[in-house]
Amino acid sequence: MNRAERIRSAISNGLTPDRLEITDESHLHAGHAGAQPGGETHYNVTVVSSGFEGLSRVARQRRVYAVLEAEFETGLHALTVRALTPAEVS
Repeated sequence: MNRAERIRSAISNGLTPDRLEITDESHLHAGHAGAQPGGETHYNVTVVSSGFEGLSRVARQRRVYAVLEAEFETGLHALTVRALTPAEVS
């Protein structure tokens, strides 16, 4: 299982999203801090979940980071998070 699949699994299990988009942007960071030759270090995720209702932007991002803690411990260097409620995308 590659990192994107593990990210998908962790977010799906931890946050039960209505929509989840994951983009590996590692190739855009080649030669920068945290970049590895094999990639899988820099990601962009959009998570739409009713579980974010009533939470601030920071609290939403903290939830996403929390479910991905193991990935950060094993080489995930950077994550851009867009965490929305279903009402915010309608």
